Amino acid sequence: MPAVAIDADLLAAVATRAAELELSEASITHLRQEWPGVHFTFCGEDDVPARLNPFRVGQRFNLYLVNNADHCVAFTSDLEIATGIVLATVSED
Repeated sequence: MPAVAIDADLLAAVATRAAELELSEASITHLRQEWPGVHFTFCGEDDVPARLNPFRVGQRFNLYLVNNADHCVAFTSDLEIATGIVLATVSED
């Protein structure tokens, strides 16, 4: 499946849909089915380095972008080179 370009409209749609779901591995599978070609990763906010700022903040999650240039996945804040989306759940503590 070819990669899908990640743009502001796609991120807004994903954030809206993620806000409707109880985020889990199952809901990430649902997002993958809804947007084939987009690489989604699910984790907890404490799995993301504290020095990083989310690209978008949701009610129960933060959204980060990743890039897999040179076959090495890395976080990015550059929408133009993003190849995937990380949804990190935020605990209510």
